Formats: sequence, structure tokens, C-alpha cells
Amino acid sequence: MQKNKWNCRVRVKKKTRIGRPYHLTDNLLKGDFKSDQPLTKLVTDITYLPFGNTMLYLSSIMDLHNGEIVAFTIGDVQDTNFVLDTLNQLNIPKGCMLHSDQGSVYTSREYYLACKEKGIIRSMSRKGTPSDNACIECFHSTLKSETFYLNSEQKNSNFIVKEIVSNYIKNYNENRIQQKLGYLSPVQYRIQAAL
Repeated sequence: MQKNKWNCRVRVKKKTRIGRPYHLTDNLLKGDFKSDQPLTKLVTDITYLPFGNTMLYLSSIMDLHNGEIVAFTIGDVQDTNFVLDTLNQLNIPKGCMLHSDQGSVYTSREYYLACKEKGIIRSMSRKGTPSDNACIECFHSTLKSETFYLNSEQKNSNFIVKEIVSNYIKNYNENRIQQKLGYLSPVQYRIQAAL
């Protein structure tokens, strides 16, 4: 075949080169999703919101003490500034653990330095193991299931998507009772625990 030049052409395979993580951290949370005090163990993640005119993203932080979403940002760009905006909404006490996946925004230099400056202990899921961050993954799934997947309209405006998500989180935090919290909402549980 080579002699008669009958070989087929082979497409050259391209290798995508992604940036190297600045700083990876071990999984310090190790599936222990319980916390006795507020703002001692937090989990964070980003989810896609493909329900508007353009793709939107939700970055949120959950307190494992009561399951409350203590900070969130909705944006159209998934970059380090996006997650830093969510992180900077909180006044986190030093020594608080913040668990995330190994996404590029969480392994970036800027995110590492911001956490270090705030005195945050970082923890990361094992690669390809979403169950290590199950609480926030479950919240994002429930949010979409109870809002957008029930909606008969396929596309909304970005403004409506942001409003739906904001209202859902407000209702989830303030009104939605949970059996594990003694049939209190996350905010009611936090207030009762402070008394």
C-alpha cells in the first residue's frame, strides 16, 4: 500500500493544552457534611444555567451547618473574578474550611491568594468525583428541577432567569423547612442556634 501510495490520509490529532493549576489541595472535608457551628464548613460550586438568551452561570456557597446559601453570583462569564465576587460577599472567620471541586477557577493563583488572605482552609474534591461535593451539587440540581425543568417555556430572558434563581434561593433560605433541621428553614435554624 505504501509502495503504490494507497494509504489514506490521517487527520492530525490536536492536543488541547489547558493551563496548569496553581495550587491543588487535598480533600480535607472527606464526606463529613455536618457542622456544629455556622461558617465553619462551607462548600462551593458553579452550575450552568442554559435557560436564558445566552448561557449564564451560578456560583454559590453553602454553609453545611444549616444548608443555607450564604453567597451567590449569577454571571455570563465563568472566570476567577466570578467566583471571587461570590467569595467576597462573605465575612468568613479565620480557620473556616471552604470545599470546592478542582475547577480551573478554584485552582487559580488569584483564588488561592484570596483564600489565604482571608485565612480560609481550602479543601478540594478528588478529580472526577462529584459526590465529594454532594450537598451543593444536590442543591443546584434541585433548583433546576423545581424551577426551569417544570417550566413549559424553553427560553426566558436572562433577566427572568436571574430573577427566578434569586427568588428560589431567598425562598429556600427563609421559608423552606427541612426535616434534618427540625422542620425549620435554614435561616430559622441559624437564628435558633444563635440563641
